[in-house]
Amino acid sequence: MTSRPSASFWSRNSLAARIALASAFFGLLMTGGAVLVGYYALAHQLETRTAAELQGKRDLLIHVLSEIPSLQAIDANKHRFGDLLIGHDDLHLALEDPVSSQGVLSFSPTAQASVSALAGAPPNAAASRDWTTPAGERLSGIVSTAPTADGVPVKYYLSLDRRHDRQLLAGFMKTVLVGWPMLMLVVALGAWLIARTGLAPLRRFHRLAASVGTQSLGQRISSAGLPRELYELAEAFNSMLERIDAGYRRLQDFSGELAHEMRTPVATLMGRTQVALSQKRTGAELQDVLEGNVEELERLSRLIADMLFIARADHHEDPLHQEPVQLRQEAERVADYLSLIADERGLSVQVTGAAEVMADRLLVQRAITNLLSNAIRHAAAGSTVRLAIRVDEDRATLAVINHGEPIAPEHLSRIFDRFYRIDTGRARLDGGTGLGLAIVRSIMLAHGGQATATSEAGGEVTFALEFPAPQTHRPGLA
Repeated sequence: MTSRPSASFWSRNSLAARIALASAFFGLLMTGGAVLVGYYALAHQLETRTAAELQGKRDLLIHVLSEIPSLQAIDANKHRFGDLLIGHDDLHLALEDPVSSQGVLSFSPTAQASVSALAGAPPNAAASRDWTTPAGERLSGIVSTAPTADGVPVKYYLSLDRRHDRQLLAGFMKTVLVGWPMLMLVVALGAWLIARTGLAPLRRFHRLAASVGTQSLGQRISSAGLPRELYELAEAFNSMLERIDAGYRRLQDFSGELAHEMRTPVATLMGRTQVALSQKRTGAELQDVLEGNVEELERLSRLIADMLFIARADHHEDPLHQEPVQLRQEAERVADYLSLIADERGLSVQVTGAAEVMADRLLVQRAITNLLSNAIRHAAAGSTVRLAIRVDEDRATLAVINHGEPIAPEHLSRIFDRFYRIDTGRARLDGGTGLGLAIVRSIMLAHGGQATATSEAGGEVTFALEFPAPQTHRPGLA
């Protein structure tokens, strides 16, 4: 036993689940991008705030130094420098006297680390410098000089501990990492609920598709209340069912008609053969039976050949060998071919007009032959059958016109159907299969044209072949 191929993950899941997963993935990408943008924006804002705070303290430090009389007075004014650091446990300050031996005056516990880190940096009050201590603490600082009241410069080291900024960024990322999965879960669940609700009308399609069978092709999907996309899908689905239903009915009708058409010759063959075998027959009698059987077999052969031709034409199995065709020339050729039959009934055939079309010459001949032979068969004795050719703006028309019994409107609508006969008994006696006009229609459809029939009250009956004009004609269907 061969194992059934396993379906892929996507094919096993519902459309709502796919939308939910796709939405979660898209949300993951979008929120990831937003988190990155937010993280770098926050880091930039912290950098800007640190720089602004350092510059503000630098300006205040310069102001305090400008009010101290001399270097010697700095020690006595330590409290003023200490006031600069009140409320700023992350701010560190150290002063260096390049002249005296006092060395470095630190005004915070970690100021010495700032001096060590910034000792080699050139004084620059406009630029801050970032570094990390051996303990892993990140600091930003400024090293520069500022004069006291007597103009003697004092070198200062001003730094800011960035641990609070680092804690803020770490807290931001922690919050994101904790909340991100929950957010994605909510997005996926919401998308799934929305998709499931929005796709609920598709269950109508499922129920209908599951219930459609040969006996229930008349069912249709109700499009009431459907959104536009599903409304269009429902209309297309109903149209498909209409075509399938119509095709199935035509197939049923065709099967019945074909069985009916074949039953008569088969029954005749069986009856004649059984009678011939019921008792001894002379050679002449058996020959007569065989000749009759041959006639029925020829009729069956014509029927089968016509059915095969229509089937192949309707399915475009044979390509059209298109070439420029002069309708007048083909009409005159067919009229000459059928002239003996017309003469037997005292009919004359007249061809008028001219037109050129792109078509399959042999198929055009066959269509004209079928129409003209039909007109000769039904025309009143002694009348004229006309083949009138004309060219309109968008088509070329060959009309076969005869005078005879008018055709009722209810017959005109079905005159080109397979096996349809107005006078069944007469058609069978004439040896017709009921497929001649159906073949004409198939030929014209293959050429992108159409076959029409009209009947006037006075008895004028017109069968017309309408070809697309050469400038608008499309290539034949293969």
